[in-house]
Parts: sequence; C-alpha cells; structure tokens
Amino acid sequence: MEFKDQIGRTIVMDNFPKKIVCTVPSITEYLIDLGLEEVLVGVTKFCIHPKSKTKSIQKIGGTKTLKIKDIQELNPDLIICNKEENDKEQIESLSKNLNVYVSEIKNYESAIDALYQIGIITNKEEEAKGIISIIEQKKTDYTVEPSKYLKACYLIWKDPYMTVGGDTYIHSMMEMAGFTNIFQNRQRYPTISLAQIKSMDPDVLLLSSEPFPFSEKHIKEIQEVIECDIMLVDGELFSWYGSRMIFAFKYFDDLIQELHS
Repeated sequence: MEFKDQIGRTIVMDNFPKKIVCTVPSITEYLIDLGLEEVLVGVTKFCIHPKSKTKSIQKIGGTKTLKIKDIQELNPDLIICNKEENDKEQIESLSKNLNVYVSEIKNYESAIDALYQIGIITNKEEEAKGIISIIEQKKTDYTVEPSKYLKACYLIWKDPYMTVGGDTYIHSMMEMAGFTNIFQNRQRYPTISLAQIKSMDPDVLLLSSEPFPFSEKHIKEIQEVIECDIMLVDGELFSWYGSRMIFAFKYFDDLIQELHS
C-alpha cells in the first residue's frame, strides 16, 4: 500500500499499522477517538487528552525533544508527526528506517485533509468520515455577521510577545470565530511589541493558554499600555486540529457573545 503525506512524501506499507507512535498531542486524541488506543505504543509527554487513556501509554519525550532510541526500540509500523510541531532533523532521522507520516497544517482545510488521510492510512476511514462530518456540520451551523467581526490580536508567547500570521491554522480558526487578525499580513509567528499592537487599534487581545500560559496578571500588565478588551482564551480550541475541533465552534460562539454583551 502506498500513501502520500502532506509534505509530499510517499509511505509504503505492507499492511495497516498495528503499532503507532504519535508525536502530535491533538492527533493522539484523534487516534484514540478513532478507536486506535490499543495500537498506540508511544506518545509525547504533551499528549494529555484523554488523560485516562494516555497516561498508560509509553512517553517518548517532548514534541521537539523526541527520544529517538526509545522510538526505534518500539519498532512502530507508523509514526505520525507534524512539520511545525516536531523537529525536522528528528523526523528525518526516524524516516531513515521507519514509516513516518508528516502533516502540514496551515488552515482549517488542511486540518480536515490530514484527519481524512490519517483515517485512511490507519484503516479507520469510516470512523474518520464520521468525526469530520460532525466538525463540518458544527462549522456550517456557526455564523457571525460581518458587522460583528472584531479586530483582534492573538498572543501565543511573552518575552518577547509573539502573535500569529495569516498563514497559520490559528489565523484560520480566528477568522471562522469572527475575528479579523490585525497581523494577517505577517507570516508564521512574528515577534511584536505592545506599542505595535496599540498602533493597530485592536478591539480585543486574545491571550492563549498555550504554549505560554497567560494569566490575569498578564492582562493587568498589558492594560497599562493598551486600552481594549483583553481575554484569556483556551489555546487548545484555537490550535488543536483533531477531534477537539468538534468543540471549537460552541466555544467561539460563547466567546463572541461575551464580547458583544
């Protein structure tokens, strides 16, 4: 069987995988929801959902600090990685003698495509279609009037402050949620200053819970410089591409309602 991953690499396997290592937290959750818990032999320490099932699976390091030797000793039939979340050299090292599927998620559409591809390569195509259909329906049911769109800056890091550009999955989810990303003309995750944010006159700052854990004290610090709404938001629902996408649109609805109340 031959499969292509999202960066164009060809994966050749004799059979569907019986042992899988996943190095992407959101996809680990998705694989378990597909019914693949029994074949997951290794996950990262950041693969925390669902906790009741991931806690017993062998940990193979962090997303960018994989324990290559441990993974090789597990001898998985398939390793599922991500171009952005995992280290390129480590992916290349694993690819020398193991089957590695690499996703490249730039927006909502590529996330859905990855979910479908992973369903096919793991022999869970129908289950994947079922999860995708729920996500797509939630997306269809959720609408925001253009007049209610809010100019927003989404912060993912502090010291230095970092935001998201227009070529990211988070940007794509911001747009669908009803936010106009004030840094949409930038790429990837640019470093910015509070003064730059202020000059863009946002309606709201969204402070993510991950990878940097923003808290109430950070809101107070920023409010000394910028006068606008500032909210702590669930980073998983803006950045996790997997079955957790099912819950994103209800969360966005609650968020927008709160901002407009």
